[in-house]
Amino acid sequence: MSITVIYPGTFDPVTNGHTDLVERASRLFDKVIVAVATNSQKGTTFTLDERVHLVQTALAGLDNVTICGFDSLLVDFARENRAQAIVRGLRAVSDFEYEFQLAGMNRRLAPDIETLFLTPAEKYAYISSSLVKEIAALGGDVSEFVHAEVRDALKSRLS
Repeated sequence: MSITVIYPGTFDPVTNGHTDLVERASRLFDKVIVAVATNSQKGTTFTLDERVHLVQTALAGLDNVTICGFDSLLVDFARENRAQAIVRGLRAVSDFEYEFQLAGMNRRLAPDIETLFLTPAEKYAYISSSLVKEIAALGGDVSEFVHAEVRDALKSRLS
């Protein structure tokens, strides 16, 4: 049975924690779609097209992974792409309450689509896009947290 999963997020910027989860999901599932959300409520550093490009760069070489931008309900995007599941990342206990609420709402809207949670490798558990942006904005080195092209894009945009 072919299983397609959606891994959603704003990916502003895409971090090594994100790539770790997508790499592991790509080993578990036949097809993984990384769904880059427009999310106009969050002030993003990069445009949707820039974020899609940076995610494509960070995940180059994963043959069963596709990167798409979207601006709709996640469950609608999942249905349009015939996904059976949504994969979400949990870094810490503090993420759980929000993710649990989101999973419940998605189940209510689309009972046929499951939500699965993956935790990142320990070395990535503390990395968040917000922290990476803050470090980069203050001139810090984010090389160990993001792909080199993402680092350069942050440096260029935030300097």
